[in-house]
Amino acid sequence: MNIKTPEILKFFAEPIFKYKFENFKNFNKELCEYIYSLKKEDEKGVEKSNRGGWHSKDFELTLKDSIQNRFALELQKYILSTFQNFGWKTENKNIRIQSMWAIINKKNDFNVLHSHPNCFLSAAYYVKAEKNCGRFQVENPNIAKKNFYPEIANKNELNMILAGNEIEEGDLLIFPGYLPHKVSKNESNEDRIVISFNVDIK
Repeated sequence: MNIKTPEILKFFAEPIFKYKFENFKNFNKELCEYIYSLKKEDEKGVEKSNRGGWHSKDFELTLKDSIQNRFALELQKYILSTFQNFGWKTENKNIRIQSMWAIINKKNDFNVLHSHPNCFLSAAYYVKAEKNCGRFQVENPNIAKKNFYPEIANKNELNMILAGNEIEEGDLLIFPGYLPHKVSKNESNEDRIVISFNVDIK
């Protein structure tokens, strides 16, 4: 018995918006210097999802004309674009970066699966990212789909549990804060430097 290929209606997508940050080379040079200076001042950092890597305290974003302040201001157009793509209301809304921090992963460092509660959006911006420095990976947030399914014969986007993306310097990923994500092991010999931030409405 032959049947026609069905129309597949794909509802409830989980998007990740990928931008290439304009003028990233100039920004990254200053951001690198700032992040390494933070590490020099506070070698211990904080421990969150990082395993072996260094995690900074939150940036001081209100320090006028600082690299982190200028970077945060430049991010606004990408955040606004993401809100508009979601179809969320932006008029008369105080959309803000709630917090921002950096992570340096050396060889063999990684980040375990986690999410960012109490925010609408989370993001990862790549300041330094050599080849094989660690894929950005997301896990399907549908608990039922993760825990109960038949044996998979052919992997496709309908049965995917874990998905990943190769990243490069200047890439900016913005995604829902509830989306579970992790970073695979840095297999390069160079530092992997990422800036993460959360977005909410005040």
